[in-house]
Amino acid sequence: MTTSTTTTRKTVSPHLEQRLDVILDSIQDIKGKNITRLDLRKLDDRPAEFFFICEGDSTTQVRAIAENIHRRMKHELGELTKNPIGSRPANWVCLDYFDTVVHVFYPETRAYYQIEDLWSDAIATEYESL
Repeated sequence: MTTSTTTTRKTVSPHLEQRLDVILDSIQDIKGKNITRLDLRKLDDRPAEFFFICEGDSTTQVRAIAENIHRRMKHELGELTKNPIGSRPANWVCLDYFDTVVHVFYPETRAYYQIEDLWSDAIATEYESL
């Protein structure tokens, strides 16, 4: 189930829609929780068009979610992130696909940085965990 805080939306190109779908499915594959997509396109100072924000229950799961996104984006869409994924356990992994940035957090780290609050003018869509 998907819920949105507003109904005003710009259209998304088929390629971008496919990217967003692969990212969401990749997060859900590894049982990511509290998944939110922020549509930043109406903001003048946006660093990207979309943010995905989610969390894992452990640093191992955070890393597994990020690796799954990276693997599927590479194999299914031929896209690589601007930044490489490190090899250490992670409380926060950020994957930058230029117009789409994915933040995978450990819950306490997500609460500390409060990215949703920083970009509260964005259109937020929340997804139920599977």
